[in-house]
Amino acid sequence: MKVEDVLHMATGDGENSYAANSRIPMKAMLKNRPLLQRTVQEVYTSLSPASTMVVADLGCTSGPNALFIVAEVTGMISDYNQNTNEQHGVELQFLLNDLPKNDFNLIFQSLDQFHTVTRKGEGDEAATPPYYVVGLPGSFYNRLCPSQSVHLFHSSYSLHWLSKVPEQLSSGNYVNEGNIHIGKTTPHSIANLFREQFQIDFELFLTLRSKELISGGRMFLMLLGRKSEEMLTHGEIGAMWELLSESLQSLVLKGRVEKGKLDSFNLPLYAPSVEEVKAVVNHTELFDIEHVGMVEVNWDPQDDDSDDEHMVLDPASSGRNLSMTIRSVLEPLIAGHFGEGITDELFAVYACVVAKHLEKRNAMLPSIVVSLKKATH
Repeated sequence: MKVEDVLHMATGDGENSYAANSRIPMKAMLKNRPLLQRTVQEVYTSLSPASTMVVADLGCTSGPNALFIVAEVTGMISDYNQNTNEQHGVELQFLLNDLPKNDFNLIFQSLDQFHTVTRKGEGDEAATPPYYVVGLPGSFYNRLCPSQSVHLFHSSYSLHWLSKVPEQLSSGNYVNEGNIHIGKTTPHSIANLFREQFQIDFELFLTLRSKELISGGRMFLMLLGRKSEEMLTHGEIGAMWELLSESLQSLVLKGRVEKGKLDSFNLPLYAPSVEEVKAVVNHTELFDIEHVGMVEVNWDPQDDDSDDEHMVLDPASSGRNLSMTIRSVLEPLIAGHFGEGITDELFAVYACVVAKHLEKRNAMLPSIVVSLKKATH
């Protein structure tokens, strides 16, 4: 099945929806606020008066995070205008992109309330530039915008998703037995397939965005990553998927899932290292790297302690919290492959497995943050 047909966050705003379980990416995005603010101000101040600044958010999802970039950019520009007592007369155009099955309706339904909050006073309205929001459905592995029309691309927690599972795996020529991603028992040959697919996809992404950006345009990207250069030492992001594999294996033993179904399922995802990201960017020669680094947040979206050595006080609660988050992300993929009948049982088992893992130590989720400027040579 095509990834774009089944890859979308759980829709709506119910208990199991992504809208209700998207605190992990929000926490990571807030850690990057100073860097984003600097990028936004540099783009804004480079514009001619009375022009339009076009900002595209790629992989916007739905729920509270979908309008994050709109709130941040308008707020940062409003603050800049008030602090400098300047008015550039710039209007803002926001393009919210995701795959066609994303819950765009939920985003549009929240816009009226968002406008009310954003423009809550006459003085605020004077400082906040006029802005317009439109949906832009489609894969960011295709062209999305006219040539040289975008000033700033933003993408958060999206670029680790691949355009497809590597062909050799999806065709059955290779079997990643007992794993749904890169695990400790995954052969190096299969791990290399995932890495090569990421390199192909990320280079394509950079090439497409370079065509769509104006000269000197910026990109601000955040994606799941890993600390180690060794792919099979995938760190906490790898452990997260290994525990889900373990949960599926328990359902195989109970006869609830066919072993062949498990062996044929692979997440279309790759968490690169910082060096791998830098290598692809430098290979294309399309962008200059202005910043690259890593931020970490707890597995438990409700745990705001930034010390990765602290003990988890309630592993059972933290296990449930992470399980609900992962369910909101993966349920369409899981249901599309295994059927909807196992989802409740699977994620109940996963919550217990994660809780047992967290009894030993806290776990952190690393993300790579990279700020790029379109090369002018």
